Amino acid sequence: MPLYFIYITLALLTSLVGFMLLHFYKLERQHDKLTQMESRWIDINRLLNQLHDARVLDQRHAAANKEQLLFELNTYRQEFDRHQLNSLKLLQDSLQHGLQQIGQRMDKLTENTQEKLLLISGQVEKRLFDGFAQTTATFADVVKRLSLIDEAQKRITELSSNVVSLQHILADKRSRGVFGEIQLHALIENALPAKNYSLQHTLSNGKRVDCLLLLPEPTGSIAIDAKFPLEGFRKLTEIELSKNEQRAAAAQFRQDIRHHIHAVASKYIVPGETAESALLFIPAEAVFAEIHAHYYDLVEEAQRHRVWLVSPTTMMAVLTTTCAILKDAATREQIHLIQEHLGVLAKDFSRFKQRMDHLFRHIQKAYTDIQEAKTSADKITSRFEKIEKVELSTDLLQ
Repeated sequence: MPLYFIYITLALLTSLVGFMLLHFYKLERQHDKLTQMESRWIDINRLLNQLHDARVLDQRHAAANKEQLLFELNTYRQEFDRHQLNSLKLLQDSLQHGLQQIGQRMDKLTENTQEKLLLISGQVEKRLFDGFAQTTATFADVVKRLSLIDEAQKRITELSSNVVSLQHILADKRSRGVFGEIQLHALIENALPAKNYSLQHTLSNGKRVDCLLLLPEPTGSIAIDAKFPLEGFRKLTEIELSKNEQRAAAAQFRQDIRHHIHAVASKYIVPGETAESALLFIPAEAVFAEIHAHYYDLVEEAQRHRVWLVSPTTMMAVLTTTCAILKDAATREQIHLIQEHLGVLAKDFSRFKQRMDHLFRHIQKAYTDIQEAKTSADKITSRFEKIEKVELSTDLLQ
């Protein structure tokens, strides 16, 4: 063969070998790439498997956590319900105990009040019964004495018509004094209890007063004189007198009354023993009216000496006022007793109020604890509802 042809053949063979080597090299590189891609695909599959396993594990953990949370929430709810029931029971027990204590204290307070009211009522009834008994006895005595007075008046009338006139009786000072004393005694017995006056009472200065009214302070005991000088008035009313004799009789009448006023003021007003004034009893309304109508200077002089002129009518007004004073004094004594009992009741009620306030604070504290527990339960329930509404994101799992 020609050498040229051989060279060409060798060149072709060399080119073919180089081409084949190049092709093998490319195939090897592609194989390496395929191997790398296969390795990456394996890694991707492994990662996908890991992600899938992680997702499954997360779902299992989420389910387990949800079950645990549900269990814990259920447990907490049961515990809360039990605590709430215990709190309500404690509150009910406290309220029931408090109500029992209140009932017991109210019963005790009512019992004490009833006992004290019964005691007061018994004392009042006893005083009223004693007063009624005394009034009945006094009324019977008054009726008895009135019957005696009626008999005495009948005898006086009989004596007046058969023996002497009333003017002759009044002319004698002793008879005049007895007449005034009897009339005064009858008036006082009809108006006052026997313990509140004293007849023919001897004072510390040795003077004997016809009647002494025994009144409580600040009024004090009041002396009453019944020996009014009626001789001058009897002479003043005689028809046969001339004008000069009438003037002389009027002057004598004024002088007798003035002298008697001074005597009453000096004898029967004793500082520290009697009141600062005394009463001069005039047994005839006509004499009393005559003095106030025509001898008012004597009335003013008597007032300056603190001697008050009284007639049977005005004497009744004085005795009525005296009864009012005595009743007021008795009422003050009863009011003092009632005030003492009311003071004891006020102390009992103050203690009751303090204990009631203490019980109210306990109840209020229990109510506050229940409110706080309810607030905690509301918060837990709200969180549980939020957890139930949560949707797990699946973006990381895809």
